[in-house]
Amino acid sequence: MTLALPIDPEANRLLARDPLALLVGMVLDQQVSMEKAFSSPYVLAQRLGHDLDARELADFDPEALVAIFAEPPALHRFPKAMAARVQEVCRVLVERYDGEAARLWADPDDGRELLGRLTALPGFGRQKAQIFLALLGKRFRVQPPGWREAAGHYGDPEAHRSVADVTDAESLRLVREYKQQMKAAAKASTRGD
Repeated sequence: MTLALPIDPEANRLLARDPLALLVGMVLDQQVSMEKAFSSPYVLAQRLGHDLDARELADFDPEALVAIFAEPPALHRFPKAMAARVQEVCRVLVERYDGEAARLWADPDDGRELLGRLTALPGFGRQKAQIFLALLGKRFRVQPPGWREAAGHYGDPEAHRSVADVTDAESLRLVREYKQQMKAAAKASTRGD
């Protein structure tokens, strides 16, 4: 199983075979479309000339990495901040997981432990961590005991709330509708409706 986003097939294949690319896609999945966030690891790999490597990215000259992120088309609407965030995440991978993204989720005792590992990553609040946990469980069969509960409502097998639930064009449409409803509800609550 893998993602079924309407992006370059090679980008989907990279996400399926490269845990770091998948994690980088999740890092970038904010304030841009899912398609943009999860296709950017492939574009980054193309610009580097090889698959992503956490050690290389952790040690990369920060200004040079920003330049790679900012090169048109930019990998994110905030290339400077996201280049720094990717670098921070890669440094954690090097320090705690021997530079291997898959080790982050390789052997947790349960879903709560995995959620804790994810929330310890730079830029991963509880919601982002729960979405990524649901993505790992639903699409990549990373299913330690209690993973659905740890993923909160994103773990619901019938959900259409996030990238974890995208399996085809129809599910993508349902996820987009859900996100639009949530934005509208948030906007209404700030207005006092």
